[in-house]
Amino acid sequence: MTQYLDKTELIKEIKKRYTLYDEEFDEIDESLKDVLKAGIAKTPSQNISYQIGWTSLLLQWESDEQKGIEVKTPTSEYKWNNLGGLYQSFYETFGVNSLSQQREILNRQVKEILLWIEKLDHDTLFLPQQRKWATTSAKWPLWKWIHINTVAPFKTFRSQIKKWKKEIDTE
Repeated sequence: MTQYLDKTELIKEIKKRYTLYDEEFDEIDESLKDVLKAGIAKTPSQNISYQIGWTSLLLQWESDEQKGIEVKTPTSEYKWNNLGGLYQSFYETFGVNSLSQQREILNRQVKEILLWIEKLDHDTLFLPQQRKWATTSAKWPLWKWIHINTVAPFKTFRSQIKKWKKEIDTE
């Protein structure tokens, strides 16, 4: 997994990967947002709904802990062994929006994550067990939770969208 020396590097990487990911949606026609192609796991709408869902959870976990609310990850309704159900809830919740609206939602959330990171001191971001919601047997520091819910899927799902667009173009 990528390592970051400081929050400036993390912020820079999130901005870079998010921008590249978001640009992949520029030329996708709204009428095609729910088209599933063989060999590609998600429609464009599902792809971005997944991103919105995880960034929402990340922000919610932090917000709840700051308010003194006990956080159950991933959610109180879904356990780690039922991620398929969680993903379906993302698709149902966010997929009702147009791609343009979904992009706006994700853009706002990414900006909120970047502002949050800016406010964190180095130890809080890079040392393990700094948040109850992030304290698991893996003992990941916050930056890893942020990375796996932003940078990593922006890279992975960007390639899926590129592949989806190639399939559409060959029809």
